[in-house]
Amino acid sequence: MSSITTDRGIVHYEVFGRGQPVILLHGWLGSWGLWQETMAYLGQYYRTYALDFWGFGESGKKLENYSVQVYVSMVDQFMEQLGIAQAPLVGHSMGGTVSLSVAIQHPERVRKVTVIGSPIVGSSLSVLLKLFGQRIIAWLVYNNMWAFRLSYHALAPFYSRDPRWPSMMDRDLSRVSLESFLLSIASLRKTDLRTSLHRVNIPAMGMFGDKDIIVSPHQWKTMLDGIPHARIERFHKAGHFIMLDDPKRFMQTLRDFLDGEVVQ
Repeated sequence: MSSITTDRGIVHYEVFGRGQPVILLHGWLGSWGLWQETMAYLGQYYRTYALDFWGFGESGKKLENYSVQVYVSMVDQFMEQLGIAQAPLVGHSMGGTVSLSVAIQHPERVRKVTVIGSPIVGSSLSVLLKLFGQRIIAWLVYNNMWAFRLSYHALAPFYSRDPRWPSMMDRDLSRVSLESFLLSIASLRKTDLRTSLHRVNIPAMGMFGDKDIIVSPHQWKTMLDGIPHARIERFHKAGHFIMLDDPKRFMQTLRDFLDGEVVQ
């Protein structure tokens, strides 16, 4: 377990492997734990870092703001403190939106970018997630977490084919604060990267599961419209959690992209 101290609090991270760095960013309500199997695989070839966003996992939870922009700053500070001049960013869901935002705002930091089931436009979020961005709804859900847990346990097969997914959610939800629960999804709901995507001139890849019920799987079209050179990989039998639903193809595809040469 490792951490750094920033101007906005502690950032917890895990690291595995040797070689060139790769940074993994989790999604809303998640933590670095989502990446354990990915890290075990990539760690054979890369020095792989997985961060907890502020408000999630073991990172600090005393902020007043948990916006996408704050997380962009967090990634920049993390790389600065660890002496990582440039690295590929790999983000799932909200983490992918942050990854693209870092590539747009700090292009010198990002060697390649991969997004997995990520909203390019906040309107692509499911109706339920949009509701969670309303304070009264978020308060009711957060203070009746037993009902929320009961619902996603009952509907788990629609979210992921991996039977471990509900217990992973239980673990990560137990470490989420009310403000991070509310403010991060409220910020994500208002995000629209379409007018800035043309600034992404590095290698970019989008992975999207056709059975995703959390973020519209058609966001691959939005990504490709804005980044015509982007590589798009569609997973026809996977949902939002591609790394759990189709781990073998996911890891092979990711490594293939990371191993590819960057043409200047």
